[in-house]
Amino acid sequence: MAPVTEADLFESKPDVVSGALVFKGTRIPVDALFANLAAGSSLDEILEDFPGIGRERAEAAIMLASERFQRNAA
Repeated sequence: MAPVTEADLFESKPDVVSGALVFKGTRIPVDALFANLAAGSSLDEILEDFPGIGRERAEAAIMLASERFQRNAA
């Protein structure tokens, strides 16, 4: 199975949430996931508030962010 990419998970369209990066096929900004995590919400709480994300996509987004930070730190 090929690794999940940002293009698989996210999209940005000028007419959807003013062009913000959102989870593909939703109007949920990717930033909502990370802002809520930073504010102390658990992943379960976030998924209750934003069920359109789905656990698999949320976990993949977190892994992509982690991989990016690891690359940038090297």
